[in-house]
Amino acid sequence: MKTIYTCVFLLIAVTVHAQTPQSMTYQAVVRNALNALVQEGNVGVRISILQGSASGAVVYQESHLSATNINGLLTLEIGMGSPVVGSFAAINWENGPYFIQSEIDTTGGSNYGITNTSQFLAVPYALHAKTSSDAARIKTLLYTGF
Repeated sequence: MKTIYTCVFLLIAVTVHAQTPQSMTYQAVVRNALNALVQEGNVGVRISILQGSASGAVVYQESHLSATNINGLLTLEIGMGSPVVGSFAAINWENGPYFIQSEIDTTGGSNYGITNTSQFLAVPYALHAKTSSDAARIKTLLYTGF
């Protein structure tokens, strides 16, 4: 019976480990210089992850060419763009605070004119959970069945 439980725990541990994506969803409503929605248009986007402050060092940067929908909504996956600086998977979320800077070119190029920076809150730090000492302890418990 203990063997069956151990196998079930191993399956759960593998499933839990596999559910940590190396990306985050990002959405923004895009407006042009005249404050009109950029509807169903291609936009160039550059995303930077800054460490320490809103003007901190860039630890990761990527670019995207994406499209807005009829409502001007842009949706993309941070971590899935074309890397410019660093590696998304290599960000050490424990060494925060981190800030996200988004830059947008409403014409689809790389002449970024719209810039916004804000601090990451709790959710992205969940990425750190897979490497924390508590997670390692839970994995040990799951693998041993105790």
